[in-house]
Amino acid sequence: MTTDLVPDELWERIAPLLPKRPVRRKRHPGRLPVPDRVALAGIIYVLRKGVAWRDVPSEVVGCSGVTAWCRLRDWTEAGVWPRLHEALLTELRAAGSLDMDDAAIDGSHIRALKRGAHVGPSPVDRGCPGSKHHVIVDRLGTPLAVSLTGGNRHDVTQLIPLLNAIPRIRGRRGRPLYRPKRLFADRGYDYDKYRRLLRQRGIKPLIARRGVVHGSGLGRTRWGVERTFAWLHQFKRLRIRYERRADLHQGLLELACSIICLRRLRRSF
Repeated sequence: MTTDLVPDELWERIAPLLPKRPVRRKRHPGRLPVPDRVALAGIIYVLRKGVAWRDVPSEVVGCSGVTAWCRLRDWTEAGVWPRLHEALLTELRAAGSLDMDDAAIDGSHIRALKRGAHVGPSPVDRGCPGSKHHVIVDRLGTPLAVSLTGGNRHDVTQLIPLLNAIPRIRGRRGRPLYRPKRLFADRGYDYDKYRRLLRQRGIKPLIARRGVVHGSGLGRTRWGVERTFAWLHQFKRLRIRYERRADLHQGLLELACSIICLRRLRRSF
């Protein structure tokens, strides 16, 4: 079961990024710790199935949900997930499977069942507590950066932070990529202030105008970001926010983005 949840190509990329465990004492060493790959299988099991941590079947996964949660906490605090995402983006660029000439940005509401950071009344869910996923993708739908905010935050507030969150993607000779040439967005981003900020960065804004009847033509490129949200929400744990800690939900988001990048990398072989 562990190899099904954590295939070799994923484990080979994440193992060097995990923090080193302290050396065990020679006398009275205590119980052996659960192997990291088994704990990662527990994390991915929860991410895919959406079950509560206490309901993780230890006889199937190989560890308890508490152990998996503790490793998620430790690895999130150690910054493992953004480094894994950056490494996979670098491999995609080296394989010629990253097209950053065009990028698209959007946000998606999810319900939050617990209070915590980045939770707010959702305007599309009768004011119920909720959060928002924000993502920026390349032309092919590859997630470049992702963020979490409260459900009452406007999409446009995450435009610049998401652009800043795109890592410097190497993989080929020359300067690393870190910004697209053109950015597509819907009417929620229709503010002249942000158009000016994009142009100052050398990015051409292609944003639909408010009050204009359908027919902007931007949907032919923007559909990629909608498909990426569909990919993300295939991970059932991301459809509803259960984590009280925002950093842990962000970590699960970044792990899901890495798995999506790995799938695209497989197609490029």
